[in-house]
Amino acid sequence: IATVIETWGSAPRRVGSQLIVSGDGHMEGSVSGGCVEGAVVLEALESLKDGKTRVLEYGVSDDDAFAVGLACGGKMRVLVEPVGKQMPQNLLQELVDAIAKHESVIYEINIKTLQRRLVYNDYEDRIRRDRSGFKEDEITFLNVYSPKLKIDIVGAVHIAQALVPIAEIAGFSPRIIDPRESFANRERFGSIEISNDFPDVALTKTKPNYRTAVILLTHDPKLDDPALHIALQSEAFYIGALGSKKTHQQRINRLKQAGFTEKQIDRVHGPIGLNIGASSPEEIAVSILSEVIATLRLVK
Repeated sequence: IATVIETWGSAPRRVGSQLIVSGDGHMEGSVSGGCVEGAVVLEALESLKDGKTRVLEYGVSDDDAFAVGLACGGKMRVLVEPVGKQMPQNLLQELVDAIAKHESVIYEINIKTLQRRLVYNDYEDRIRRDRSGFKEDEITFLNVYSPKLKIDIVGAVHIAQALVPIAEIAGFSPRIIDPRESFANRERFGSIEISNDFPDVALTKTKPNYRTAVILLTHDPKLDDPALHIALQSEAFYIGALGSKKTHQQRINRLKQAGFTEKQIDRVHGPIGLNIGASSPEEIAVSILSEVIATLRLVK
């Protein structure tokens, strides 16, 4: 297993990215987008032969970076671990089982002593932000494995039809919530999860957590407001509601009347989406997903 453990400059893959190499040279995943994969595979095969863990460092030249779509090069360090020798198979199996159960787990390794363990109830901020990397000691590497990010979309409107596919491409698992079956159906949304419950019922059955974004698109207070009440009492990392500034001010007033504090209300992004001048449903969907990602990744 090859893992990106550190990057400088415009490295092609983020810290925590992994490449799996089998003894016959087959591979899955990526550590560089293609520019150093060949060298890493050779090192991985040698690691399988001699049973030794390696820490490799590569510089990605400007020419190689351009070939994989970057404007300039960078550097990276890659950890290569042979499974079954220095990395115990039972530890790997426990990690696989945790991922299959949708549990948050961190693989911790000291790259000097090669001591390894799995951590389940620590490093909460890293888990929330999917932030793999070294501890302050600069020798203990933490690789974060978290359940898939989810987006609950209330309102099966045209913007939702554009948002669903780009959200899936970005790695999210979307769910459409709308009691109107003429809007929320397989013909319009394919095979993704669809709930025809009222939004507050759906969000109560499967309550948003810190891996969930809640997006309200109906324009109808009878549908949006009950969902908003549930979302504001949850750990959802993002809450956004469609509507003009005037509509959003009316929404704020209703929330105040319902007893929500100013701090709680400030969690609602409205009007929804980054201000990029979007006008079409497709452009608005891009602005919404951009704001969701910025909220997740740029938290101080």
